[in-house]
Amino acid sequence: MKKFLKIALLVLLGLIVLGTFAFLYQKSQPAEELYELHKVEKADITISTVATGRVEPRDEVQIKPQISGIISELYKQAGDMVNQGDIIAKVKVIPDMGQLNAAESRVRLAQMSKAQAETDLERMQQLYEKKLVSAEEYEKTLLATKQAREEVKSAVDNLQIVKEGITTNGANMSSTLIRATVSGLILDIPVKVGNSVVMSNTFNDGTTIAYVANMNDLIFRGNVDETEVGRIYEGLPVRIKIGAVEGNELDATLEYVSPKSIAQGGANQFEIKAAIRVPEGITIRSGYSANATMVLNKAEGVLSVPENAVEFQGDSTFVYLHKSGNNSEQIFERIPVKTGLSDGARIEIKSGLKEGQEVRGLKK
Repeated sequence: MKKFLKIALLVLLGLIVLGTFAFLYQKSQPAEELYELHKVEKADITISTVATGRVEPRDEVQIKPQISGIISELYKQAGDMVNQGDIIAKVKVIPDMGQLNAAESRVRLAQMSKAQAETDLERMQQLYEKKLVSAEEYEKTLLATKQAREEVKSAVDNLQIVKEGITTNGANMSSTLIRATVSGLILDIPVKVGNSVVMSNTFNDGTTIAYVANMNDLIFRGNVDETEVGRIYEGLPVRIKIGAVEGNELDATLEYVSPKSIAQGGANQFEIKAAIRVPEGITIRSGYSANATMVLNKAEGVLSVPENAVEFQGDSTFVYLHKSGNNSEQIFERIPVKTGLSDGARIEIKSGLKEGQEVRGLKK
């Protein structure tokens, strides 16, 4: 019995050793390489470029005061629609003391001149009625009196302008009333009641009371890289995708390509502008960030394969055509092909393959 057990153990040990050697031998053999197979099929291949930028009104007008002072009233707020001539704000004038003193002095001098002219006219009229002076001398005195009267009116008006920025006769044309110079939407009013404002002059741009723009005339403004600017042109169709407006791509037309580059992020960029067509029912706000897609080249319904299935060697291109009838026994033939457009994922096959054939891809 013991002898039988020994023999059984030896046989079992031998089987284990043989099995181990067989397993190790099998593992040492190179595994059969299997590849993904891709069918040659028709597809549309599009080469496009994307420019990043923002949406803004074509013309954004800054409304500035025609006189310096303090904002006393605001009649509009951001988001309101205005027509040309509508009053946006009112400015209270804070007179300059030097100008005020000069204006008051001018009024006093004008009144003194007028009083003297009235006296001279009265005396000259008496002499003229007695025929002691000529009509020409009388008319000269009358003209001087009228001029003195007008000077008083002008001096008083000037004093009112210095004090209040307005005259009694010109209330409708008052420069203290800040009016919209164009029709459109008020984008922003950066001032508040009580803020000091300065009129625009040679040495100062002036304080902006409001920004007004026509939001029905929008453009996309962005930049494209110098490597692609040579392939775009004015009139090129553009698709605008706005991140804040989900599910909507807007049509646009490229209307401007800058002739001069700007350095941005270590690369030369060229500014572009595209006129946007906004459908009814969609609200677009100024400053939305957006991407503009421009199609540079396109091939429709052409034979294509994944680009990773093509082997590039110098100026030649090859594919590995699947010759066997099933995936378990993969036999390939290396054949030359002529390629066309590529979008980075698929590449056009101009010759060398037929629709429905299979080519080798990456290893599984």
